[in-house]
Amino acid sequence: MLERRHIQRIVDMALDEDAPFGDLTGQTLVPATATATADLVAREPGVFAGAEVFEVAMTTLDPAVTVTMKAADGDRFGRGTVLATVSGPARAVLQAERVALNLVQRMTGIATLTATYVEAVAGTNARVVDTRKTTPGLRALERHAVRCGGGHNHRYSLSDAVMAKDNHLAVIDDLTTALKQAKADLPHTTHIEVEVDRLDQIDAVLASGAADTIMLDNFSLEDLRAGVAQIGDQALVEASGGITLDTIADVAATGVDIISVGALTHSVRALDLGLDITVS
Repeated sequence: MLERRHIQRIVDMALDEDAPFGDLTGQTLVPATATATADLVAREPGVFAGAEVFEVAMTTLDPAVTVTMKAADGDRFGRGTVLATVSGPARAVLQAERVALNLVQRMTGIATLTATYVEAVAGTNARVVDTRKTTPGLRALERHAVRCGGGHNHRYSLSDAVMAKDNHLAVIDDLTTALKQAKADLPHTTHIEVEVDRLDQIDAVLASGAADTIMLDNFSLEDLRAGVAQIGDQALVEASGGITLDTIADVAATGVDIISVGALTHSVRALDLGLDITVS
């Protein structure tokens, strides 16, 4: 869940980065008494994300600024749609504009891209999830945007679950024994996931009886089907590795439970939104 404190921390950092000693242009050219009204307008269609983030970014500098949201997180919109209206002291509106736009454009881009992936697996049992390949410092916002687009979240951080990936396995001598010991040592609520990159690695994982999820990384469609059959109901099956819009439907059809897509956050394009301002 996206909490207000996470939003405020990110917004404060971004505002300080953008104007560490104030907005020199606004302070020099814009009268202190000037007011502004601005519309957040969509230049292209998409799925909205970041309503609260936009509101916090626009109002932090001056509580006299007001924001009226006309779209909610998860709403689809067309080109030309007014998503929000801002009004208040012009200096504050102009100073906050870029930070507010940067954040909401990226979040909306993620939500929009996620929605296309989710639509591509409609009618299957596969769940589309994100990864930890997020922008440092912006994970809370980007993960929220994935949910706005109909996707789901993987583990939030390294502290949330055990996830043994290829580099972990490379330094483990006896995987079955190591997993059994982990299961015995950890609280019963801790989820354990193991990544494999070959079919012949699956038996050692299953023999431990410890894995809640087995990730099949960069498997061919044929091997994905074989892996799903081999694992059966002994663990959830996750597919990962270079999955695109062109391939995700075929991956989902293999019967996997989860499809993780790093591109949802690491390669997304910010959606084109603009703030049309009238200063009086």
